[in-house]
Amino acid sequence: MKIKILRSQTNTHQEYALPDQETTLLKALTHIKATQDPTLTFSAGCRASVCGTCAVRVNGREQLSCAYKVQDGDIIEPLQYHPMLRDLKVDKQPSKKTLTRSTAWLHSFQEAAQTHADEKRSERQTDCILCNSCYSACPVFAVNPDFLGPFALTRAYRYSVDKREEDVKGIIDNIQSNGVWDCTLCGECTAVCPKGIDPKMDIMMLRSTSVQQGYEDPSFSQMSFGTPDFGGGGFGFDPNAGF
Repeated sequence: MKIKILRSQTNTHQEYALPDQETTLLKALTHIKATQDPTLTFSAGCRASVCGTCAVRVNGREQLSCAYKVQDGDIIEPLQYHPMLRDLKVDKQPSKKTLTRSTAWLHSFQEAAQTHADEKRSERQTDCILCNSCYSACPVFAVNPDFLGPFALTRAYRYSVDKREEDVKGIIDNIQSNGVWDCTLCGECTAVCPKGIDPKMDIMMLRSTSVQQGYEDPSFSQMSFGTPDFGGGGFGFDPNAGF
């Protein structure tokens, strides 16, 4: 079995042979580094799909290396829209700054009784492991590198529905610029999330809350809805005309 890995020094895909047996990509990368190429660089952590450290792109789709089962001919590349450090290792610090920009935390804490239903409202969003798969899959970053991105907006939604938050408007105010209205709602973020989180739906819910707080879609407000022009010019409607 053979796979190809994008190497940063040459910017080309280098082919490696693997034992013909079922294995995870992380085990395959470890095998290559230990037996064939000690210069191969990648990131790994818990090996149990919990830490999110080992996310890469396989055949153009984001995957956790520790969970993905290698197939013959796979092409392995680093995450998109991240500064490449070496081979499959990228710098995730710039993307993490979107959490600060979105102010995704409790702004004004108040005591509130939490029911089981309340916990369920944001339970899935709380499962985010910040693997950056959704960030890499989002096409908006190709044209707007200042976009807040899926996991920052999901985190903002998680706190906007928290009963302990007194200042929901404060969160909503901070996600208007390069935020909820810049998303194309393509759903790529939802498709690649290893934890089954739906950032697309979270963003749609944030848009609804934004409208409740007095905001509107900037692109919608710029559209003109005048009376249709049917030409005039003597083509008026004659009720006595036959058809």
